[in-house]
Parts: sequence; structure tokens; C-alpha cells
Amino acid sequence: MPKQITDPDELLKLSETAIEARIKRLKDVVKIKIRTPKYLYVMKATPDVAEEILKRVRCNIVEV
Repeated sequence: MPKQITDPDELLKLSETAIEARIKRLKDVVKIKIRTPKYLYVMKATPDVAEEILKRVRCNIVEV
């Protein structure tokens, strides 16, 4: 079961140990999914906030 995150700083900290980040863009929401060896973490953000987060993510990014 995926775990939902609301804090962008926590997401960036998890991206250091992540295998990859998957991005799913919907009409008014962007889902950022971070896969670590143990869990899948999901964060929902607006498109402008998501772009700022993706600039600082430290793992491979895959657009879905």
C-alpha cells in the first residue's frame, strides 16, 4: 500500500535513497511517486509547485 506525503521537504529527503520518481500529470494535479527499496510514496501537488520540487529531486525521473 503506498504512503501519502504532504510535506515537500520530506519527499526530497526520500528521493536521496529512491530508485526512481514517476510523474503523472492530470488536469489540475500532478502526482509524484517516489519508489524506495521498501515503500512507494505518493505526493499530490499543483503543477507549479510540482515543477519546483522536480528541479530538486535527486533520482531518475520517469514521465507516465
